Amino acid sequence: MIRVLLGALAAGVITGVARQREMLSASGQWAAFFLGVFSAAAGWMWASLLVAFFSAATALTRWRREEKLRRTARTVPRAAGRTAYQVLANGVAFVLLALLFHRSGAGRWALGALGALAAASADTWSTEAGTLFGGTPRSIWTARVVPVGMSGGVTFVGFLAGLAGATWIAALAGALLPLPFARVAATVTVAGFSGCIGDSLLGGALQSKRYCDRCKEWTERRVHPCGYRTKHRAGFTWATNDLVNLLATGVGAATAIVMARWVRT
Repeated sequence: MIRVLLGALAAGVITGVARQREMLSASGQWAAFFLGVFSAAAGWMWASLLVAFFSAATALTRWRREEKLRRTARTVPRAAGRTAYQVLANGVAFVLLALLFHRSGAGRWALGALGALAAASADTWSTEAGTLFGGTPRSIWTARVVPVGMSGGVTFVGFLAGLAGATWIAALAGALLPLPFARVAATVTVAGFSGCIGDSLLGGALQSKRYCDRCKEWTERRVHPCGYRTKHRAGFTWATNDLVNLLATGVGAATAIVMARWVRT
């Protein structure tokens, strides 16, 4: 109970600062707060990992933010801060699996939680670095050029950044878990990068994509910057970026769970 109360205090401070800096919307602040409280309930290790993920993701998102917004202005809807859906899509699998590990003590759930968080980290790092330095993205399915910010678009720089994002969580996990460092780090890195690739594959195949008949451009915006209402042309209308992110963390978790036996051999 004391850990939960202290976790609530810390989560309140951290999410409050993020809200002040417009990194979280009002709903996003509450979602992040409850994820922080439940991760603390699972253990300080899990809360610390969540804070490490959130801190790095926030720093990368704020870094040269206006430049990234300009590069994706014609493709990605602009939002003031991360909503509850965005926060939960990136963190709920991690927290649920951490709580499952706390209850059962089974190592596979711990690795699954780490795989989910590493996938979220890899996707965030890949998106932020790829948008700035990746140049012209290409579809992961067809290799055709796509607009910057379009789901399913990948770059070499983005892949390298995704690998770095997964490794960041993997290194912390390997240092904290009482298991062989090299095997834990390798497992979490592979799982996180798999989730990052899964995000691109799922985004390219499922996520709703729209077209502006006036500008003759693909976009994910319902209203294009020209003021023209776009039309749905590909993917599924119900497949949002938040759903894809949630599925990607599931890919990372599942990969780590499958590899769990290798860690303990």
